[in-house]
Amino acid sequence: MNNANSMHEDQESMLKELMMLDFKLLDLQLYLDTHPDDMNSISAYNNLLVKAEALRKAYQEKYGPLTVNYPVSDTWKWINNPWPWNKMEV
Repeated sequence: MNNANSMHEDQESMLKELMMLDFKLLDLQLYLDTHPDDMNSISAYNNLLVKAEALRKAYQEKYGPLTVNYPVSDTWKWINNPWPWNKMEV
């Protein structure tokens, strides 16, 4: 397996993990709307939030911005990634 495929697989793996964490966070948000005093869920939410933010930061440092609301340093990187309709199946 070449490095390009490994990088692609790593990127996809990180993105899937981030989507899973974001889904869990949303699910807990909805639960906490109706159970605002559930301390176990609040703790789980806070732990997941820290994990998601760390993974989001690591992903964006390695592969570029996930959203247009990404801090700009030296160049506007949002346009560097392929758009969904430009991606081709390998």
